[in-house]
Amino acid sequence: MKLAKPYALFMHCLSPHRSEEVVDSVTNGPLSVVFDEAENRLHAQKAIFSWCLQDAFFSPQ
Repeated sequence: MKLAKPYALFMHCLSPHRSEEVVDSVTNGPLSVVFDEAENRLHAQKAIFSWCLQDAFFSPQ
């Protein structure tokens, strides 16, 4: 992050290999949005899961 532009944000899909991919100070730092990213991914996954199951539960037989 030292070489990144001042407005750059750190994103990771979790769970990073600590001290191999990224140091804790970056993951937990002010430029990190990893937890916001994980929360958004959770809602997207729930929507996809719901869409996949809708025919199984809501289609007339």
